[in-house]
Amino acid sequence: MPNKIKKQHLPSKTCTTCGLDFNWRKKWEKTWEDVKYCSEKCRRQKKK
Repeated sequence: MPNKIKKQHLPSKTCTTCGLDFNWRKKWEKTWEDVKYCSEKCRRQKKK
């Protein structure tokens, strides 16, 4: 059985656009340090 991390123990960040807290996702595994936005919509509407 593989070692799984419970969702409650995943790292989280705050979106720089909307202020929403969001958790680590598998697709961000290699770029987690660079992730700033919770969604594509927030990335397009980033604060200027």
